[in-house]
Amino acid sequence: MIFPPQFLSLVFIIVVVLYFLASSIKVLKEYERGVVFRLGRIIPVKGPGLVIIWPIIDKLVRVSLRTITMDVPSQDVITKDNVTVKVNAVVYFRVMDPIKAVTAIEDYYFGTSQMAQTTLRSVLGQSQLDELLSKRDAINAELQRIIDFQTEPWGVKVTAVEVKNVDLPVEMQRAIAKQAEAERERRAKVIHAEGEFQAAQKLADAAKIIATEPATLQLRFLQTLTEISSEKNSTIIFPVPIDLIKPFLEKRNS
Repeated sequence: MIFPPQFLSLVFIIVVVLYFLASSIKVLKEYERGVVFRLGRIIPVKGPGLVIIWPIIDKLVRVSLRTITMDVPSQDVITKDNVTVKVNAVVYFRVMDPIKAVTAIEDYYFGTSQMAQTTLRSVLGQSQLDELLSKRDAINAELQRIIDFQTEPWGVKVTAVEVKNVDLPVEMQRAIAKQAEAERERRAKVIHAEGEFQAAQKLADAAKIIATEPATLQLRFLQTLTEISSEKNSTIIFPVPIDLIKPFLEKRNS
């Protein structure tokens, strides 16, 4: 079957028009922006929604504005007190300026990843092991500040950096366990000594009160006798003060 030339020309025109329409119509999602290069020069950012560009003349680069969660691989770090540890972290960042993210650096994701790795080794290398374990919030804030300062020219905003795991050598784990056990024993002895000291103070105060009021000693004897009798003991040893029988002894001698 032979088609006339007019028909073939019409089909060719339709195909070319469809190709140009498909190439010129772009749909950008709400979280996407389009950086358009027109003959190599940047024009204002497009999107979101329906975007029409010129085929062949324009080139569209999609940039996501969503927050990216990037896992920093485990890094070997030598702390300030010469302890070797393995540390990994997670970085949260997002693109604030799509044009800078495309033109200022070839790959902003890879660049941010490398910057996070080197900064992690540098900052933790200036900290001691105790600071790394106890001052995690301060270290996270310092990491976020440094990485954000370095990535700002790329149009990237680092919102948070979190150190996830700190893997210690087995020998260091044993040493820390012994240190923690010794610290707990020290605290227990201090608490016990403070309790003995407070009890001695209370006994001294009670002795001063009894010395000034002899009747309180008699009342204490009676209270002790009541407590012993409530336990149904068969034998009760009850001390009798000399002051009670002293008048009888004086009458007998006289």
